[in-house]
Amino acid sequence: MKGEQIQTLHPQAGKSNKRISLEKYLIVKGNILSILSEAQLTHTELMERLYENIKDTFKGGIQWYGETVKLDLEARGVIERTGSKPEKYRLLKDKYKELFN
Repeated sequence: MKGEQIQTLHPQAGKSNKRISLEKYLIVKGNILSILSEAQLTHTELMERLYENIKDTFKGGIQWYGETVKLDLEARGVIERTGSKPEKYRLLKDKYKELFN
């Protein structure tokens, strides 16, 4: 039997994202937010840090879940791409505080 699920969002209009385990979503989301609270990172750096943080305890494709949750957080306005070269991701602290405090 499946546990509770969450419908994730996609930042690009017209695209839909996936329904995933709420438990896995919360683990990945918490780690992404923690990582980005320390530094702005490229996509590769973010996914590498996420992998290192949860590889020993997470069941499932870390990169796939990481990408799905990252897109959801972008769509919700919690994180954004900087537009720099190389492009980096950063936490939008005001939106983070509004949603999670």
